[in-house]
Amino acid sequence: MSVVTNTTTIGAIELPSRRNTELLLLAFAVVIPIFAYANVGLAVHGKLPPGMLAYGLGLGLLAGLAHLVVRRYAKYADPLLLPLATLLNGLGLVLIWRLDQSERLQNLAKRQFGAFSPSAPNQLFYTAVGIALFVGVLLLLKDHRTLQRFTYISMAAALVLLILPVVPGLGADVFGAKIWISVAGFSIQPGEFAKIVIAVFFAGYLMVKRDALALASRRFMGLYLPRGRDLGPILMIWAMSLLILVFENDLGTSLLFFGMFVIMLYVATERTSWIVIGLLMSVGGAVVVAGFSGHVEARVNAWLDPFACYTTSGACEQVGQSLMSFGSGGVLGTGLGQGHSDLILFAANSDFIFSTVGEELGLAGVMAFLLLYGLIIERGARTALAARDPFGKLFAIGLSGAFAIQIFVVAGGVMGLIPLTGMTMPFLASGGSSVIANWALIGILIRISDTARRPAPAPAPSPDAEMTQVVRPS
Repeated sequence: MSVVTNTTTIGAIELPSRRNTELLLLAFAVVIPIFAYANVGLAVHGKLPPGMLAYGLGLGLLAGLAHLVVRRYAKYADPLLLPLATLLNGLGLVLIWRLDQSERLQNLAKRQFGAFSPSAPNQLFYTAVGIALFVGVLLLLKDHRTLQRFTYISMAAALVLLILPVVPGLGADVFGAKIWISVAGFSIQPGEFAKIVIAVFFAGYLMVKRDALALASRRFMGLYLPRGRDLGPILMIWAMSLLILVFENDLGTSLLFFGMFVIMLYVATERTSWIVIGLLMSVGGAVVVAGFSGHVEARVNAWLDPFACYTTSGACEQVGQSLMSFGSGGVLGTGLGQGHSDLILFAANSDFIFSTVGEELGLAGVMAFLLLYGLIIERGARTALAARDPFGKLFAIGLSGAFAIQIFVVAGGVMGLIPLTGMTMPFLASGGSSVIANWALIGILIRISDTARRPAPAPAPSPDAEMTQVVRPS
């Protein structure tokens, strides 16, 4: 009989960080928009655009800085999120610059404001600010679970952000929707930031209340109906969504907040009943509000038949032009810089920028962009599945759900599937609030994915380990 005295400890398994994969994908994410930029310049002016080198260097430097910070402070983060966001942001800059070259839009701006100011340089500046916020999130937020301490503060902050656009002297009414505030000459859309803040509240609240919401229910016609007192949270969110819709004429934000809460509620409780109840309440609220809100009613009419009111309603004209853009694009599109989506006029580079994709890149381009967005949503959901703590799971799925809802309502609105909501396509549309908030969202998802993929620490050595002996028969 022999005696073996040395013991073996199973340590943490070192997963590959995939940072080199991220760097390689980032190179493609920078090169593809540069080629698109050159393509637009050749199509519009017949020569390479003079700012192509500066644009490529600027986008490359921003992407490189973000990669270095991820490599240093979030070593195990998902390697796809940063390249996907960079590619979409880069292509968005190209599309905005392409619309800046439109003489029709330049003449419109001169008639309305006396001068034309291109949007692409501003968007590049906002991109830099967004990536700075992305870096700040990774440097300051060492552990996403610390946000759980601010559950109810987040609720208060979100309410303040949502109320700001209706404060007299601070809010601004832009084309019928009160979703902007004006501060020191800059316009900010608080709802874009509120979606992140309110996700913190939903995640913290549902983590505590999910057992009561899941288990205390009654079965009726195949559905598990919650108790009356447990309906309080969803009724509160429903009422808040309706108030946003009524006072701010903001259909998109209402759908975004209510949909995000229902998704997180379903994930927390695994009850299909919440989905059914949420859809019924959403439809009921929209029908009631559409009956006395002229702005919402006009958008519903434009959705039902845009060509019936094409000459009498600006909303109908925009939706009609958008549908014709998608129809003109066909399968492969007219080519970058060779479409006429600028006929949509002032909203061509914001609400309707996806129409330019449909016309100039065709159905193939639309599917490619939706695939890129779908990959971000899938990586967010995968991060939620991998997260080891319930707060991280709910927070990640809430952010991914908000991103998915925003894509759906914007793409569905410009393609005529649902009424137009007035929201912006993340990373594509012109607008500082949108691009900055979405870079912050990507930063938080990267932080959660880093925590989820980071190897578990090795177990502490046991004081009895040296006394452990394995005895084998000789």
